[in-house]
Amino acid sequence: MTENHLAAPSPSEEHRKLKVFAGEWSGEEMVYPSRWVQGGPATSRVVARIDLNGFYLIQDVHQTRDGKESFATHALFTYDREDRLYKLFWHDSLGYFPPSPASGSWVGKTLTLVRGSLRGNARHVYDIVDDNSYSMKIQFSPDAEGWSDVLTGVYKRIN
Repeated sequence: MTENHLAAPSPSEEHRKLKVFAGEWSGEEMVYPSRWVQGGPATSRVVARIDLNGFYLIQDVHQTRDGKESFATHALFTYDREDRLYKLFWHDSLGYFPPSPASGSWVGKTLTLVRGSLRGNARHVYDIVDDNSYSMKIQFSPDAEGWSDVLTGVYKRIN
């Protein structure tokens, strides 16, 4: 009697595309006034790694404003082979639990992901500048039509 072992799935080219964000980054950010926070400049340290057999990018961000940590996020990025969209599972220090992940896709060097909740809609836009830098903006919209910046930043690779 022989055993039949199924080969474990392997990451697709779409999964591998997320490697561009792996590493340690230093970000210069602008936080815009909103119902959640007061606006002003900030800096962030971003640590991201490919994990779980290459299927996920796991990213942790710690933002500092006025010399103290002001905001933190834990995010998981992946590619869903079923609906052929990238997914962003986002958790942050504001304490809201997202009802579903953000979904989106790449257009050129820009990854755009959108998620909705009872509070409104969030759009995350990541633009690859080069191998050692990217920009990111988070925008908010009550109706997914008129978008306002919540946070913008430019991130430089430090490792």
